[in-house]
Amino acid sequence: MIKINMRFLKIIFALLLLPVSGNVYSTVQESDQDSIDKLNNHILPSIYLDGRRFDDNHIRREITFVNYVRDPERADIHIFMTDEPVGRGGRQFEISFIGRRMYDDLEYTITRTVDHNVTYDEIRDELNEVLKIGLGPFMMRTPLASRFSLGHDISDEDLMENYSVQDPWNNWVFQIYAGSFQLALESNRRDLNGRWGFFADRVTEEWKLRFRPYFNYYEVEIQQEDDDPVYSKRHRHGINSYVIKSLDQHWSSGIFSDYRTRNDRNIRSRFDVGPGIEYSLFPYSEATRKAITFVYRIGYTNVDYYEETIFQQTHEELVNQRLEASVRVFQPWGNIQAGLVGSHYFHDFSYRRAEFWGRLSIRIVDGLSLNFHADFEMIRDQLSLPAGDASLEDVLLEQRQLATDFEVSGSISLSYTFGSDFANIVNTRF
Repeated sequence: MIKINMRFLKIIFALLLLPVSGNVYSTVQESDQDSIDKLNNHILPSIYLDGRRFDDNHIRREITFVNYVRDPERADIHIFMTDEPVGRGGRQFEISFIGRRMYDDLEYTITRTVDHNVTYDEIRDELNEVLKIGLGPFMMRTPLASRFSLGHDISDEDLMENYSVQDPWNNWVFQIYAGSFQLALESNRRDLNGRWGFFADRVTEEWKLRFRPYFNYYEVEIQQEDDDPVYSKRHRHGINSYVIKSLDQHWSSGIFSDYRTRNDRNIRSRFDVGPGIEYSLFPYSEATRKAITFVYRIGYTNVDYYEETIFQQTHEELVNQRLEASVRVFQPWGNIQAGLVGSHYFHDFSYRRAEFWGRLSIRIVDGLSLNFHADFEMIRDQLSLPAGDASLEDVLLEQRQLATDFEVSGSISLSYTFGSDFANIVNTRF
């Protein structure tokens, strides 16, 4: 009994003297290592990081006063993060700290917003600071509480400056992009494609505005042995714009307009404009975690076709309506995203379309995750189909749309991770 007590006293003595590090007992004699590991695992809370934007390696290297586990069931603290774009091109992160076992009465969320001009490294450091702050109340319940302190580097002058800052751009953000220009050459084939465009966005608590011209071009040339080369040129250009007004925490309204031209859909020009209204079952302030929304839109369409359609039309003016219901739930056990969309034209209700889409990810137990994806679309509104038969070349080169009644796609995936519960080690070699 005396020997056991002496070993325990040596461990406690080492704990009081050594600074916090990846393992606060790293210099204790190796003969006591088994007892040290057990005490280390008990004192240091275990956390599970749950968020696609977490840089796990960076966090483990910078925050060394906790244990990291790969299975949420083994965690004392489940850290769950979601994010969404905000005005001026930045992102807002919501990080929830969910206590379990001895911390089951602790649960709260910290919100942090980063500007659009910050680098990836700055975002990592910002999230690490949030994690350190959020872990503070948990660490106060451990024997290491006396080793922690809270500080800041904000002066009164800084605070006054921040409150008095005026935005010269009035929350407008502009982006010009020209990317994905690709050239592929083979002995009998040449491919060229590219996309470019422009964004002008303004997002405030009351308004959401967008003006976005975009251009997409694709060209292919195939050399045949005995015949002339086969050419295919496809384009998809347009302008997407909207003005959305927040009415309260559940309602919003807007005006939407779109212009597009697309030769592989027989659309020389198409202009759509119309109002819409949205109702959110939950307050918009909770939208990053759970949202059930209903959207109704009615619109006017003016369209010109390259070729006469199967309905003997080269120009049409149409009125249509669209109703959409969607649900999004992000929780530590997984997430659900699903939606149902229906639309039709008023001049003939048989010209309609319905679509269901769904995404489901479930953590079953002990590192086992099950993922589902499904899309089903019932199509009865292909008004732009050109008259006449499509050639084999047009079909293979995707220059012409084919008639169809439906489209279906889906997938199921299963992943299982097993082994050591802890994930403290960081090794980025190779």
